[in-house]
Amino acid sequence: MLGWALTFFIVALIAGVFGFGGIASASAGIAQLLFVIFAILFVIAMVARAVRGKPPV
Repeated sequence: MLGWALTFFIVALIAGVFGFGGIASASAGIAQLLFVIFAILFVIAMVARAVRGKPPV
């Protein structure tokens, strides 16, 4: 999922450079949403691992 966020971020940067404002803002929004979802899932995984008694890596 983090890979998709980075892909949409790169698409947004390229579209912004070439002046495609609508595509750039849409890609940036998708990248931001995917990154937030990834971060939340990462935190949940770390908490679940800690609850089970395994130390965080």
